[in-house]
Amino acid sequence: MSESSLEGWLEYFGFSDPYTNQDDVIESIIKTAEDRGYLAMEGPCGTGKTMASLTAASYLIRETDQFNNAVVVTPVKQQRQQFVEDLRTINTGLEEPLDGVALVGKRDLCPYGREDVFPAGSSVQDRCEDLRENTAELVAEDSELETERQFVTEEGQAPPSQTPGEEKWWDTAKARNLVETARRDPIDEDTEPLHTAGQTSPFPRSQPATTPEMTQSRQLYCPFEAEWYAHDKGSPVTFSADENHVVTAEEFLPESVNTGICPHRAMMVLLENADIVIGNYNHLFDAASRKIVDPILDENTLVIIDEAHRMEERVRDLLTDTIGYSTVKRAERDLGVLLERSRQADKNEQAIERWLAQHDVPLEAVETAKQFYSDVMEWLEERVDAELRDEVDGYGTGLTWNSIPERDFEVQLREPKKPETDEFTRWAEQNDYAGDTLRTLSKVGLAVEDALEQIGNERDCVCTAIGALFGQWWERDHTNYFREIELEYSEKDLQDIEKPWQNYYNASLVMYNCMPSQKIKDILGEFGGGVLMSATLEPLSIFEEVTGLERLATDDEEPRIVSSQTYDLTFPEENRASWIVDVEAFKKRNRGNPSIDNRNKTRERYAYVAREIAISQGNILLAWPNYSEAEWAANRLREDIDKPVLLDQSSSHEETRELKREFVHGEPKVLVTSTRGTLTEGVDYEGDELHTCAVFGIPLVNIGSPRVQAVEHAYGHQFGEENAFTYALTIPAVRQVRQALGRVIRGPEERGVRIVVGERFVPRALHSVYDYFPKNEREELIQMKPDFLESQFKQFWEES
Repeated sequence: MSESSLEGWLEYFGFSDPYTNQDDVIESIIKTAEDRGYLAMEGPCGTGKTMASLTAASYLIRETDQFNNAVVVTPVKQQRQQFVEDLRTINTGLEEPLDGVALVGKRDLCPYGREDVFPAGSSVQDRCEDLRENTAELVAEDSELETERQFVTEEGQAPPSQTPGEEKWWDTAKARNLVETARRDPIDEDTEPLHTAGQTSPFPRSQPATTPEMTQSRQLYCPFEAEWYAHDKGSPVTFSADENHVVTAEEFLPESVNTGICPHRAMMVLLENADIVIGNYNHLFDAASRKIVDPILDENTLVIIDEAHRMEERVRDLLTDTIGYSTVKRAERDLGVLLERSRQADKNEQAIERWLAQHDVPLEAVETAKQFYSDVMEWLEERVDAELRDEVDGYGTGLTWNSIPERDFEVQLREPKKPETDEFTRWAEQNDYAGDTLRTLSKVGLAVEDALEQIGNERDCVCTAIGALFGQWWERDHTNYFREIELEYSEKDLQDIEKPWQNYYNASLVMYNCMPSQKIKDILGEFGGGVLMSATLEPLSIFEEVTGLERLATDDEEPRIVSSQTYDLTFPEENRASWIVDVEAFKKRNRGNPSIDNRNKTRERYAYVAREIAISQGNILLAWPNYSEAEWAANRLREDIDKPVLLDQSSSHEETRELKREFVHGEPKVLVTSTRGTLTEGVDYEGDELHTCAVFGIPLVNIGSPRVQAVEHAYGHQFGEENAFTYALTIPAVRQVRQALGRVIRGPEERGVRIVVGERFVPRALHSVYDYFPKNEREELIQMKPDFLESQFKQFWEES
């Protein structure tokens, strides 16, 4: 590393000296980004990845002309806060701080939604959009709203955020009139003010509406939205809301409420003027959330993707689309409302036909679409009913409530490993609903929504969106998208209806994405470069394949630089022990059911290993392949040891946090969980909070799931049959194991033991996963039989 280079970025480094390897991380990110490339980087705890990436980003934004801003995305809330804190640390040493903002969802920001002012059952998202639309119509220059008030621009507000080149279509005086009309009279004690985020807004708790003097008909609107227009799409909330110029909802939400401007709009103004934006994966990879950040994303944007080992699975979920039974029903009603209106009078039919004709949609196409949705519901009802009769004993006997399983169901519509036409598509073809019909449903839906608006119907329509999804159902291939029916268990009040399953399940048609690599490649190709980082990315060559980075590097039109780097754990090696306990593989066929009465040879051997580890010094975390096995292990340990045993099960975030608090306080305990749970990843155990972590077996996802089998097939098609299981299932499972083991050593002074249990971790064993660990970790692993555990624990802790 050159001295001049060091002098370049050191100004933006938040501390006096970098950690070991941290300077190299910064240099590698800068060099790769200056070549418009991407760095895939594995660095364990102690590498300083967060500070390193922000330092590199700050240098690239301020000292080069290649980058105007940076976007950070991470799926872990704790990590988002770490980026905020590290950027604040950087800014404390800068004369001109970098402006930063952390993004929050609209539901957490809407003052009315936060205080449950909206009608029961209404969606905050939908209600906000309706009020925004109403407000926009009222403040438009050509609206009927009359006002004699003059608007005066306030000093000190953030610059307007209107789109460059956008003509001003709103009237600030009309917006100010709406705001002033809605303001609560401070001396009116009978009007309850709207309190939220520790602040009192200028408006009452009840939602305002226009008066007869303002408009002919009463119209609800949002005064917070009107305030945004009154500021010419600017905001009085600035980056100075935080002393270090990194603004989160804790700062901009209360200030927005206090000044009476929409907090979400205030956040958007900050976003469009920020140097560094901190969000989650949705902001890059989800089409709906992406709209929020699109105005600032281009080839001059640097991207920092944290916890990148989760990107593949997360993007797959975001690319998956569902068409709910209830939503199809709403779409069918949307069309029915228009058709019913057209039949009421000849003049209605003629007017509706004219409105539809503007979209080149005949009335007959609306009738066809309505019939299609009706037939879809009938087909779905019968298909689900038939599936449950086949799969559930006693279903349909009149005692349904005694036989319905309280779990979700997958109903496959084709063989997962045969990418052939699915059952629903074949039904559509057989009933003359071929591609021409499905491809035009979105166009018909848009025409219907416009016509309903013309006749003054205020329905919250879904027929355009649902039509688009059915079009995609027809167009998408059958390798990358697996079609099925999903039944989500959700017991309702019992009703006397023809199809009893509707009392217990929400049904959806699902297009499950099996291969996200092309989408990831396309999205990353839009930006100027960046870094993808995690403590567990190895094997990096395979990571580059499955995430589309390899395709990005070999793109025919514009190949990009893709480099990779792995850094070793820098904490003292003598402070940690890493063991492989060599016992027979923990496989379903040899361990049997996780019953406390099951005392077969495999379970007894694993119970012995678990007991030997659990009674060792300090707090012990035992991670099993799933929650059922964790429950079995906890029950056995409670029989065998005196040490308190805590069991983690799938639960709410708050319940999990409370369990962790109980674990780390007081006397030493054993915490038993799933390796795929929330206590084995993204959670810090600091100091003496955790002494040993042991992972039992390979935490593969349910390989019997049709979705999982379809993913495996898609990976075989893309990367070769011989690699399918390894790429799709084994390597993600090994990364989960490594994440769990990484909970133990979180600082240079900490000591602890990391253990993997089972012969599949043993080198050269049948189906061994040993080679999927990075070289430095393999070199530390010591293989032993269970009988040596007691002596090895004693030796390690006596050397402390």
